[in-house]
Amino acid sequence: MLCLITNPFSVHSALATSYQSNEEGIIVIVNDSIITHSDFKDRLQLIMQSSGMSNTPEIRQKLAPQITDTLVEEQLKLQEASALGIEVTDEQVQEGLSRIAVQNNIPVTDFVQMLVGSGLNIQTLHNQIRAEISWGSVIARKVRPQINVTETDVDVELARLEKSVGHAQYLLSEIFLNVGAPEEDLLVRERVQKLYQQIQKKPESFSALARQFSQAAGASQGGNMGWVETGQSEKIVEDVLSQASKGTITSPIRTKNGYHIFLLRDKRILAKEAIPDREEILSRIGQKRLVRQATSYLLDLKSNAFIEYRDFY
Repeated sequence: MLCLITNPFSVHSALATSYQSNEEGIIVIVNDSIITHSDFKDRLQLIMQSSGMSNTPEIRQKLAPQITDTLVEEQLKLQEASALGIEVTDEQVQEGLSRIAVQNNIPVTDFVQMLVGSGLNIQTLHNQIRAEISWGSVIARKVRPQINVTETDVDVELARLEKSVGHAQYLLSEIFLNVGAPEEDLLVRERVQKLYQQIQKKPESFSALARQFSQAAGASQGGNMGWVETGQSEKIVEDVLSQASKGTITSPIRTKNGYHIFLLRDKRILAKEAIPDREEILSRIGQKRLVRQATSYLLDLKSNAFIEYRDFY
């Protein structure tokens, strides 16, 4: 990812010039789009509202890098959708808003009134929803057709599950931050550590922070991974989980792909009758492969993008 470029291409110089009168408000240029202080402040307020955290200087300092990175990724998702001719209607955004309201067990009109009443600029939530719907359409068009799960794949997974009968099974939620290249490790480690510090202070914010920041498949469901069997995770993860008790939030764990924070919601011994059927196994394998490919797709977009950080928050 390009973090700061001192000699931008002409198109970006022209963009900067066109916004010269408001340059102090620009914190990032992403190809031919900008992210402003207002964008950042509105998203910060959304996170504060949804997680119940206080908008203090300390919390802003901890969350600012990850919020900015999230806004950058949303711009890249929208730009890729536009390049492919994908459009998201206002009706689709409203449907997405309704789903969030249902997840919060509140009528959508009451949900919107609550957010607006708290001083939130509702447009930041609309933007987030639009980006995710756009990205879902991009993945459906460009990535899903490449995913192939064979009967042999299902047989292998079924055999693994049968061998796992009698072993531990974990009901998990996670926050995952990907490390795309070795040189990104320190930055990602610092970000995940700041998230962990905030969760330690306010454990009930885990789901809200997962929705906003996690790069895992279950992010939109508050990080929910469902039941995970022994043998599905790297040894370093299973070593931690095997010693953890129900309700534990783990400190950040480094795996080959990045950093994880896990919430162990429950644990049990896998019974034979709990093994999913072939159709569910096929779906699970396909979803995992889809997520891996989608993550790689986004990382490619970031590595090839012009991204210039300016007046950083």
